[in-house]
Amino acid sequence: MKKITWNSLTTRNPALFAAILLVLVIVINAIVQPNLLAIDTLNGNMRVFLPLILLAVGQTFVMICGGIDISVGGIVSIVNTILATQVGLNGSIEQLWKFVLISLVAGLLAGAINGFFIAILRLQPIITTYATGFLYAGFALFLLPNPGGGIPRAAADAYRTTTPLGIPLAFYIIAVILLLWWFLRSTKYGRYLYAVGGNAQAAYQTAVPVTWVIFSTYVISGVMAAFAGIAITLLSGSGNAEIGNAMTLTAITAVVIGGTALSGGVGGVAGPIMGAVTMGLIQNIISFSNVNTWWETLVKASIIVVALAAPGVINLFGRRKS
Repeated sequence: MKKITWNSLTTRNPALFAAILLVLVIVINAIVQPNLLAIDTLNGNMRVFLPLILLAVGQTFVMICGGIDISVGGIVSIVNTILATQVGLNGSIEQLWKFVLISLVAGLLAGAINGFFIAILRLQPIITTYATGFLYAGFALFLLPNPGGGIPRAAADAYRTTTPLGIPLAFYIIAVILLLWWFLRSTKYGRYLYAVGGNAQAAYQTAVPVTWVIFSTYVISGVMAAFAGIAITLLSGSGNAEIGNAMTLTAITAVVIGGTALSGGVGGVAGPIMGAVTMGLIQNIISFSNVNTWWETLVKASIIVVALAAPGVINLFGRRKS
């Protein structure tokens, strides 16, 4: 009988760790926030978590392909400042929709710029997106040097209170994402993602369009960052050019918690979604426990360090046993 190990379990089910951690965090959260599962509290939490969920989903595509995108926070800030400055508190809903579309195009273009440098010019992802992240954040500050502006209150209120059939709007969005991912995994493109992330050179030799696949992941990441920017603007109702700064590390942490390997070739979107909710709940625990917020940063950094070290530690123990 084949021995079952934690490594074999997580290999077959990359999101297993995320699921266990999520249950643990929910239990702790229920202690510090007794009304956690009440519909109003659930809706309030999920609308706060949604921007991070969207950001983590986009980051997942990039990381499955073996890359990383640390410019997403800057894209979120650009979208937020576009909406806050161009629509305004007294803008019409029609005007809001117009600039929502413009914001999505801006996210697509930002992702395409990243993809061009990384997939076509073959530059290092972490250095490239670090640089473009500064570029995007700087452009956001140019658009809105000081916090201000906003969107029509009716739009913000609709985002905060909409619960179709008594279910928070975020759950419908998550369901759509999971369905799209389930479909995508069965397509040729879905198989290409894992092939490129597993071994780009071998994938190229089997006629996989490696350059196009890598380029497309950064475009997807840019568009999802734009959606995250739209969601966080609807949540806050105002503009702040620094609103996306702290989101990049949190999104990467959520993806790592969700079982997506930093080396590529392993993962999916279900785990990162659970990871994003987990990070949001950890922030809740810190807030309700009156703990210094630097603990949140420590937790995020520790998770990433452990994720980087885990494969090496597992291999080391494997060699010693053999």
